[in-house]
Amino acid sequence: MATGQWVANPDGTRWHFDSGALSLDFALVGVDVREQFATPADLLEWVAERFEHLDKTVTERDLRDAVLLRVAIARVAAAISAGDAAGRDDIDTINLFAATPDVPPALAGGRRRAGATRIKVSQALSSIARDAVRQFSLHGSERIRSCEAEDCSHVFVDESRANNRRWCSMQRCGNRAKVRAHRRRSAAASAH
Repeated sequence: MATGQWVANPDGTRWHFDSGALSLDFALVGVDVREQFATPADLLEWVAERFEHLDKTVTERDLRDAVLLRVAIARVAAAISAGDAAGRDDIDTINLFAATPDVPPALAGGRRRAGATRIKVSQALSSIARDAVRQFSLHGSERIRSCEAEDCSHVFVDESRANNRRWCSMQRCGNRAKVRAHRRRSAAASAH
């Protein structure tokens, strides 16, 4: 499953952020949860972009569950990226969602699909929670990182070979940091 999504800046411009994990895309650490999922339709749009054969029915309860899971994943991701211990209540929340029925894997090319033909949002949330368990268990603080930009708190999986990714996006935060560093060097050079 591909990761990444378009994120809006306060000025209305958009940029692509790829956290490297479905669960971290879902949590979108650094963006207010009500900004991302204000209505059941917002949740449906996000989930439908990532899961095929989705039942288009999304309830207020699904939205409350999604917000609860998103907040828990975001807090655990932020804690891990800072080298802190994750909150037990947040871990329990993720584990609870991960324990429910998820989206069953299916090999493409067959004529039949076992089980229900439509995936419920609750199953998608379970798959997201299972991805969080996998990411946090597999990578921990070795690869779960926060963007180093002063004004950004997005969290991502550092999948770089050298394990040295610093920015949520080179096109956004990395470029802004390079511009700031260049300006500081230019100002220092002109002061001498």
